[in-house]
Amino acid sequence: MLARLALAATVLATTAQAEVVGKVGVDWVGNDIYIEAIPDPKVQGVTCHVAYFDRSVIDRVSNGNWFEDPSYSALDCSQTGPITVGDIDTGEDGENIFSSRTSLIFKSLMVTRIFDAKNNALVYLAHASELTQGSGKMSISVVPLGAAK
Repeated sequence: MLARLALAATVLATTAQAEVVGKVGVDWVGNDIYIEAIPDPKVQGVTCHVAYFDRSVIDRVSNGNWFEDPSYSALDCSQTGPITVGDIDTGEDGENIFSSRTSLIFKSLMVTRIFDAKNNALVYLAHASELTQGSGKMSISVVPLGAAK
């Protein structure tokens, strides 16, 4: 139990906190698209913006899936200051930098950072933690770190 709590505290300490920077009304029933800014917690000078759909109460009642939002998202990351790369995971699985629940139990929207050493770039991937309708919904963005080595 203590090991799980310690692991959870470590993950929370290293994942970024998102800030809502925009909200676009989609239709008359109250469905919205939110845009959040997510600074990379281990790479100073890089901020990702993710857009995702938030279903209204009317949509939830009329279409079912009461506790779930769609898996679709869009992601773009850019240099927002001098880039300083901290102690990042350089393995091919990358490192989760952000996670937000999109269903009551199983599904989350996640942003994972992968270091592409050959091209000297950071690749950011937004994806759902669960497959939807047989395919993963994802979006990527790449931030170059300078000339390739």
